[in-house]
Amino acid sequence: MAYTKVDQYDEHITSSLITHYRESIALLGEDPEREGLLKTPERVAKSMQVLTQGYQIDAKMILNSAKFHEDVSEMIIVKDIELYSLCEHHMLPFFGKAHIAYIPNGWITGLSKIARVVDTFSRRLQVQERLTTQILDVIKETLNPLGVAVVIEASHLCMMMRGVQKQNSVTTTSAFCGEFEKNETRSEFIRLIGSKLH
Repeated sequence: MAYTKVDQYDEHITSSLITHYRESIALLGEDPEREGLLKTPERVAKSMQVLTQGYQIDAKMILNSAKFHEDVSEMIIVKDIELYSLCEHHMLPFFGKAHIAYIPNGWITGLSKIARVVDTFSRRLQVQERLTTQILDVIKETLNPLGVAVVIEASHLCMMMRGVQKQNSVTTTSAFCGEFEKNETRSEFIRLIGSKLH
């Protein structure tokens, strides 16, 4: 029995993208009809829909789907959350990890929901600076915590494969609000995300 993979894609979007990618391949000087490229436009069309699926997802709904009343006010950190995104300037990948903390003010959310929020915003055409603040803002608005901290470290292929072609550069962005604007709290967060506790 043959292996069949079943995925769901918007047929109209897929069809339109296939046409455009086939034309792009030809414009770049390749033959879109040769064997190795024959199915490439379809593969890329489907891949791009996966890589930008965050536009179809509501990050607030993710957090609210597992929002629980809890009388705790200690720092909660989820660190080393892997992320993959597309730079909106060149549509090349950037990838790395996010470290997120919040101090509850009566409400907590499921730990996996924090990682899903990262996926929601990273699966869009992005810049790392905006990605960092979007994650902070949705946690702040949905959970109303005493403070939120987000740090993202990422490598950008638009800097590695083209342009300045610097292979070892890493970009770090951060955003803090509430209690994390205090040096003592922010320093504790930075120390904890840099430590190896496990």
